Amino acid sequence: MSDDHDHGDEHHHGHDDGDGHSHDHGDGHSHADDDHHAHDLDALGYAVVTVSTSRSHEDDPAGDAIEAAVADAGDEAVVREIIADDFDGVQETVDRLIDRDDVDCVVTTGGTGVTPDDVTVEAVTPLFDKELPGFGELFRSLSREEIGTMVVGTRATAGVADGVPVFCLPGSENAARLGSEAIIVEEAGHLAGLARRE
Repeated sequence: MSDDHDHGDEHHHGHDDGDGHSHDHGDGHSHADDDHHAHDLDALGYAVVTVSTSRSHEDDPAGDAIEAAVADAGDEAVVREIIADDFDGVQETVDRLIDRDDVDCVVTTGGTGVTPDDVTVEAVTPLFDKELPGFGELFRSLSREEIGTMVVGTRATAGVADGVPVFCLPGSENAARLGSEAIIVEEAGHLAGLARRE
């Protein structure tokens, strides 16, 4: 990534609102800052997918943590699924969920590590129209306080697929809670609103 300018300056020069145009009103305060959330969706429908061969609906602490974060944010988990660590199964499930009218955001948990059966990232990434590298970067930055250098084995990722933000979190309860509470519910509405703009 090229980084030729100081990001701290962007509020003085206007803020890119995503369409390549910067709106500065001359007072150092940009139009985009005023309505950063103007396109947000009011209430989001989430699909929560646990990727695991050992979990069940009665024993899914990571999925429960994500659903709790979603509910606390005033949104709803409209779908909860548990699927095996299988490339085709993961890809087909996420592809099906992003097509649902009641799903505005998909969150997966599990399958983001480095074992041979960790295939979530490989299965989901080809569905992305746009990748969101900042999600993985921020998640690993926040996780470092908890797990130290072990974050190098965490391949959490995100992107937008057919106008729907998709977030792939690790399978641990702590990771699922951190990612959903600290990042996903904060930004999903904004990202979903922007991704659907015509």
